[in-house]
Amino acid sequence: MKITVCIGSSCHLKGSRQVVEELQQLISENNLEEEVHLSGVFCMGRCQEGVSVSLDGEKFSLTSKNVKDFFQKEVISRV
Repeated sequence: MKITVCIGSSCHLKGSRQVVEELQQLISENNLEEEVHLSGVFCMGRCQEGVSVSLDGEKFSLTSKNVKDFFQKEVISRV
C-alpha cells in the first residue's frame, strides 16, 4: 500500500508536515512499516483543498485533525 502526501508550498502551509509526522507515527504504532510505504510529492494539482494525499491512487484531503480517522477508515481497513 502506498500513501503519498503533497509537500508543496500550498500543502505545506496547510500542515502537510504535521500530517506526514502523524502518519509516520500511526504506521509505526500499528507495526505497518512493511505494508505501508509513505512518500512525498511536490504537487498533486489540488492546491485549493486541504493537504492532498493519495492512497493507492485514490485522492483525499487531510488536516492534522482528521488523519487518525483517515488512517482507521482507509488504511487499517485495507491491510
